[in-house]
Amino acid sequence: MLSSMGKQSTPHAARLIFARNLRQARRLKEVSQEALALQAGLSRTYVSEVERGERNVSIDNMGLLADALKVDLKDLLDPSFIKSF
Repeated sequence: MLSSMGKQSTPHAARLIFARNLRQARRLKEVSQEALALQAGLSRTYVSEVERGERNVSIDNMGLLADALKVDLKDLLDPSFIKSF
């Protein structure tokens, strides 16, 4: 029981899928982290942490990021999204 009380050391798989898809979609659209952050109303540091899977991003912020990139949020959570992009 004590092992679950500390900070989680490995990110959840869904967080990593979102992180990978967000970064790839941003790069394919040739948008900088700074431009994405500005468009979404978030900080560049936050976007960077999300893309590295270090931040447990809220569903609201996931929506802001998806809207800023003009992609469906469901696609950013799809493990095979980039393969079909």
